[in-house]
Amino acid sequence: MNIYLSIPFALLLLSIAILPLAAHHFWEKNSNKAFVACILSVPVLIYLLQHNPVEVLHTTHEYISFICLLGSLYVISGGVSLTGDLKATPFINTLMLLIGAVLANFIGTTGASMVLIRAFLKTNSERRHIKHLPVFFIFIVANCGGLLTPLGDPPLFLGFLRGVPFFWTLSLFPIWAMMNGLLLTIFFIWDSLAYRHETKKDLLDDQKHQEPLRLKGKINFLFLVGVMGAVFLPTPWRELGMIVMTVFSLVTTPKKLRTRNQFTWGPIIEVAVLFAGIFITMVPALMFLKQNAAGFGITEPWQFFWWTGALSGVLDNAPTYLTFLSMAQGLHLPAEIVGVSIKVLMAISVGAVFMGANTYIGNGPNFMIKAIADRSAIRAPSFFGYMAYAAVVLLPLYGIIHLVFLR
Repeated sequence: MNIYLSIPFALLLLSIAILPLAAHHFWEKNSNKAFVACILSVPVLIYLLQHNPVEVLHTTHEYISFICLLGSLYVISGGVSLTGDLKATPFINTLMLLIGAVLANFIGTTGASMVLIRAFLKTNSERRHIKHLPVFFIFIVANCGGLLTPLGDPPLFLGFLRGVPFFWTLSLFPIWAMMNGLLLTIFFIWDSLAYRHETKKDLLDDQKHQEPLRLKGKINFLFLVGVMGAVFLPTPWRELGMIVMTVFSLVTTPKKLRTRNQFTWGPIIEVAVLFAGIFITMVPALMFLKQNAAGFGITEPWQFFWWTGALSGVLDNAPTYLTFLSMAQGLHLPAEIVGVSIKVLMAISVGAVFMGANTYIGNGPNFMIKAIADRSAIRAPSFFGYMAYAAVVLLPLYGIIHLVFLR
């Protein structure tokens, strides 16, 4: 496989990373995203249909499964409305983040984020020293929390489609517990210090405006269980089951609940369009990496952890996961799981999931949370301001994960 056939894949990933910043108004339209994806992917698709049609069929199957899962989790969780205004203490905030970290493994980081973020922001709306709140929400709920199941984060589901056993990711619990435990501890200390600087008037307002949490659209949890069960079915029943659960959610959920959640089809259409291009253009890149893996000099688990993570932060963590998994498969390592060693698969999985939190573009929910926060009374940091938070908070924790688990 010629390396030049990988250029469209690289250009598409760079477009996803750069155009939201360099050409925001152009990129905000899904039609323009589709145009860019088509221009870069159609020549690759034509080449593959002529030279490797079997790989096109395999990739199409993966794409359909991938979009069905993300789409069903997004739509069904969009029908769950959590409202209320709790007392905005550091303990309550930490508890909400912990719940989100656990919930992410059942309904995905996107689903957990969409269910919890508005109640989290509303709870803290009377406080003033709160700029760190959406940042830690992205760190924990939108990224690091979703390490334990293939439902948690898109890279892990792609691994599942490539043959990683569904329950293998549960073996990553010690890493999940350490990373999220440390993040929650740092958050609690940070938020406690910020809480001390709140004025008595703001704290009194917070106490006056308390409302109990109310959960509406509970029937959607039944449909989420249905999606979880469908994952274990063979194709096409898996995808059909997810679609059926999604339709049930749309039919049974009152429209006012989705309106209250500001639910729109835009984000999932964006994912579908961009990943259609990604799945096509990455085929030559993955084949090239698999055939030439030894020439890159990346052989140790810690190297896979840092390289996978570094690129996950500036590109997208799902295709980055597959890129380094293919590279590892080409090294002819001990074939313990899907042609690689357990430690290397662990390093790739952890790097992709955790370091998707490094920037707003590392993982899908990150920008959604920023947009929701910006529309509320709590504005999220700028793009580079967020990266500064990530450098200060996350980089030392990655170093600890490296030393403890990946030496």
